[in-house]
Amino acid sequence: MLLVIDAGNTNVVFAVHDGGSWVGRWRISTDDRRTADEYAVWLLALMERAGLGPDCVTQAIIGTVVPAALYDLRRLCRCWLHVEPLVANHELDWQMDVLVDTPAELGADRLLNGLAARQLYGGGPLVVVDFGTATTFDVVDARGRYCGGAIAPGVNLSMDALHQAAARLPRVSVGRPVEAIGRSTSVAMRSGLFWGYVGLVEGIVHRIAGEMDERPKVVATGGLAPLFSEGTALFDEVAPDLTLEGLRMLAAQNRDRFITDFSGQQAHDASGHPDNA
Repeated sequence: MLLVIDAGNTNVVFAVHDGGSWVGRWRISTDDRRTADEYAVWLLALMERAGLGPDCVTQAIIGTVVPAALYDLRRLCRCWLHVEPLVANHELDWQMDVLVDTPAELGADRLLNGLAARQLYGGGPLVVVDFGTATTFDVVDARGRYCGGAIAPGVNLSMDALHQAAARLPRVSVGRPVEAIGRSTSVAMRSGLFWGYVGLVEGIVHRIAGEMDERPKVVATGGLAPLFSEGTALFDEVAPDLTLEGLRMLAAQNRDRFITDFSGQQAHDASGHPDNA
């Protein structure tokens, strides 16, 4: 089975795929101080509850936008699951051209979203809107090439900034208000956050579409995708787990990159070479 690890700025998602479907999925808050042993205590207990032992994992792939978390996620795979993980980066076989100036600077999640949308929704043109800590807009053209996109502050970041910068404004949860006109401070804030963010997303996608030769299919992903899809007719598809699917697809496209003789990797680690690549 394949273990997929998607480490974002807010949460790390672990999921197991048996070749036909996802058989387990678990989420923990991102903390780059968390050790491999701490991950293992938490993850192996949850896997056991799902009827999955550590020996069921035969391959692993990691996608992360938090470089400091990579070391211990790798050690989790090596020391507790006895597999050498593949790490998503621009040097792997993505089976699509990447038309950005500096591919090494591109967050793995953005390429993964483009890859998954391209395979699931017909090749292109596509715009993927990922509602995460930052909201990203990723573009795949009609020829299936990844073209870049846009990055905006996430809605929770916007809410935190509003609360911190204005002394009398409370912290509010993100939700769709019944009416745009708020008759209390908290409802007015929810209205501004929700409808303001809908306007931001619609505006950016409209401008992106104006630079493309034909209307793109628009896909929403990320934890808040279902919520914001209620407030606009912009989205053709809502796929909250698109990044996980991208990791699964990337692993399938790079089967030859997996290390099958893990005993050799263990010997390499024990020789004293740095284990932070």
